[in-house]
Amino acid sequence: MVASSPWVWPMLAMVVLVFAVAGRLFQTRIGEMKRRKLHPQSVASAKAMTEGMEDQRAADHFRNLFETPLLFFVGCLAAMQTGVEGFGPLLMAWAFVGARVLMAIEACGRNKVMRRFQAFLAGCAALLLLWLQLALHWVGWL
Repeated sequence: MVASSPWVWPMLAMVVLVFAVAGRLFQTRIGEMKRRKLHPQSVASAKAMTEGMEDQRAADHFRNLFETPLLFFVGCLAAMQTGVEGFGPLLMAWAFVGARVLMAIEACGRNKVMRRFQAFLAGCAALLLLWLQLALHWVGWL
């Protein structure tokens, strides 16, 4: 049964993160539009939104959550479908989620580039190790 797979939980945590960032995006955009008295039609396109809105942190990070995390979701689903179990791969999945949470906090908050980059690198390292472990499992070396 898929629901009993331990892979469901880190994926669910990433989904919660995506919706949390979406909530932050909604909060900042609506707040700025009200504060600056911007008509919604004045920011109808992506270009107009970028040029018309001052605070793009949550929007930038929201888009980013549909880039590298795609490999995370595919890896977790592939692991689930092929019966990969074990502490190592699952630990890397959770490490990726943790790094993405730290990155989201930084990206939507103070947005210090080097701190955000460190979280990004940690997430990429965890994702790479996850995929290496999956590959080793699939070829029978783990």
